[in-house]
Amino acid sequence: MSELLTAHRALLDWAKSSPGREFLLQPVNGQLQTLTYRQAADQASRMAAALVDLGMRPGDRVAILGKNSVEWVLADLAIAMAGLISVPIYPTANAETVAYVLEHSGARVAFVGKLDEPDAIGKAIPGALPTIAFPYPGVTGTHDWRELIDEHAPIDDPHQPDAQDVMTILYTSGSTGRPKGVTISYRAYEYACSSARGTVKFGPGDRLLSYLPLAHVTERMVLVGPAMYAGARIFFVESLKTFNKDLQTAQPTIFGSVPRLWVKFQAGIHAKIPPAKLKRLLSIPVVNRIIAHKIRVGMGLARCRVFASGTAPISPHTLHWYRKLGIDIGEGWGMSETSGLACANVPFHARRTGTIGIPLEHTELKISDEGELLIRSPGLFTEYYKQPELTKESFTEDGFFRTGDKAEWDERKKGFRITGRVKDIFKSAKGKYVAPVRIESLLSANPLLDQICVVGHGLPAPIALVVAGEAAQDMPRTQVADSLKATLSEVNGQLESHERLSNIMVVKDEWTTENGLLTPTLKAKRDVIEERYHATLEKGLKAPVAWEDDL
Repeated sequence: MSELLTAHRALLDWAKSSPGREFLLQPVNGQLQTLTYRQAADQASRMAAALVDLGMRPGDRVAILGKNSVEWVLADLAIAMAGLISVPIYPTANAETVAYVLEHSGARVAFVGKLDEPDAIGKAIPGALPTIAFPYPGVTGTHDWRELIDEHAPIDDPHQPDAQDVMTILYTSGSTGRPKGVTISYRAYEYACSSARGTVKFGPGDRLLSYLPLAHVTERMVLVGPAMYAGARIFFVESLKTFNKDLQTAQPTIFGSVPRLWVKFQAGIHAKIPPAKLKRLLSIPVVNRIIAHKIRVGMGLARCRVFASGTAPISPHTLHWYRKLGIDIGEGWGMSETSGLACANVPFHARRTGTIGIPLEHTELKISDEGELLIRSPGLFTEYYKQPELTKESFTEDGFFRTGDKAEWDERKKGFRITGRVKDIFKSAKGKYVAPVRIESLLSANPLLDQICVVGHGLPAPIALVVAGEAAQDMPRTQVADSLKATLSEVNGQLESHERLSNIMVVKDEWTTENGLLTPTLKAKRDVIEERYHATLEKGLKAPVAWEDDL
């Protein structure tokens, strides 16, 4: 590959060639505050000098714990400028996970930003660990962000690493067990950003809204990193309450989300226009284009040219529904271990809907005899931090990484399709193996369902646990039950006998990161969900469709 271009060098280059170009835009108390590329480079280089002054030496680990913000991005750049290794931590992580990551990584300093539960998380940070507080109300630390920047001149000589030096350690979101530390080199990071930038065609005129966790590989290396290399503008959200307003302000030209949120957006539209009425309106020529445009304007996506979904499989039904609104969502696939995007239906091709498309340039994918997706790529991680045996087990002899995803090649659509996780496949009481992801995808065609998890380990037949969406809240239960019974019958007609569902149970509570049933990237913690409802399911459900609060 070409000579290494680090993210901080790209920033410094933009600061020199286009100093007044807008870079980071942060709403504070409803007012948009803007940082140019020159201002961002200045602040990041001053913070790099501050880190060195605090005694940090090349190779030391520095944690970043907080919601997305201008300071999060600048801290990440400053850490690299100083020759240190960043350790992002999910802002929704519980105290136990925060304490584990800080201890396991050996972090010597931690940046702390906005958190939903600062008091609980604060107790997980060792008292002896120096902290740098981002400048937001209620955020405290050993050192103040603004004071450190004001007290230091820009670093004299920003670090220029070797390509294989470790840039960051990404701790996986931990759907099962303790998170693993995935080490990413500077070369892997640059390849990831360069590949995503070329695939999506990022340019200086693009606008991005950063709201998915920056601690996750997708936001950091598929969206924000490429945007920075391209000289684009990056907007942030002030809070969950202001999300819709902030999205309208950003008017993004590139918008990526996760399946959970695409379904949420869909449910919000259905709450305003009932599914049957919307379907009827979209079937009328001319009217359909007017309605679709109004919906895109209402969502803040009227100027968007690229729509994407990743981190988990998204139902083809959802993708087809959005197509009717003029929103062509390209599905992508990647992992922390692949430095993000490795395969994508971007640029969007309608025939590949329902697949993750094809590998990015210089990335190789193949399927093992057992049906597991294997990958070899310049973006692959170096090792699992402090876990040499696990690292060795994760690679084949010819250098392919074992992803743990079950996949197949769709010759008709000319794309790869993820069919589930190897570990998610369960055996029913009949001794037959069941892959739940496909069944969940079929069930998602019902617009009344918000979240779906098919379980069945040790049960006579699989059962679908579901969370009802907004559209179902104001409907009589009998009407909802009739709809779900029809869906149950239709889905079972498409399944093998051992896969067929015996029941659908509508659960009382939504699955969230707060109650521990979703990962920070909004993927269902399948094993935790199954354990939560197992006792109820073992007793048996008499009706085909049952409500948990009736049992």
